[in-house]
Amino acid sequence: MKVIITCGPSYEPIDEMRRITNASTGELGLMLAQTLAAAGHSVTVLKGEMATSQHPHGNAEVLPFSTNDDLLAKLRTLPADVIFHAAALCDFRVKEARTADGALSAVAKLPTRSGDLALTLEPTTKVLPQLRALFPKARIIGWKFELDGTRADVLEKAAQQLRDCSTDACVLNGRAWGSGFGIVSRDGTTRELATRAELCDYFGISLSV
Repeated sequence: MKVIITCGPSYEPIDEMRRITNASTGELGLMLAQTLAAAGHSVTVLKGEMATSQHPHGNAEVLPFSTNDDLLAKLRTLPADVIFHAAALCDFRVKEARTADGALSAVAKLPTRSGDLALTLEPTTKVLPQLRALFPKARIIGWKFELDGTRADVLEKAAQQLRDCSTDACVLNGRAWGSGFGIVSRDGTTRELATRAELCDYFGISLSV
């Protein structure tokens, strides 16, 4: 099978030197790539340029991406039977920057000597909701990492993601979920796995069935 894995953080520029990004090393995606490549699948990893993990990835092809739009553009060029969308993408980008006196700033490198800076943010491009149209026959697995709320809240958000994005499964993790991982399928069944290794092994087996 042709497998695409997205992992690591995207970034959005504040100016030509500074960036907004998320906390993500990309390690889980690389672990999954190593497992699936070892199982004989043709794996392409789209790894955020700011991902720090150097975990082995077997013979998977690794391609960098920068912003959400850059990731989407690269996805449009690739074939896939299965997509694991584990990347930690930015939810906001800078719409405008203003200095303390309210003046709009459009310089290449915002000066720190000017004092306070007010950034107005706007939503970024959402990638997951566009994947079904790009890959109508692929198996698509999304991610839901949540810090606030309860496990029930996370399950409700996963169900909404499955409905809204027409994905086949959603991986759950983060403080709101608790230790380990959950996998919610489109039929509503939930599987719990304790470690990253177990999660990778589960998908390695499930793609071989």
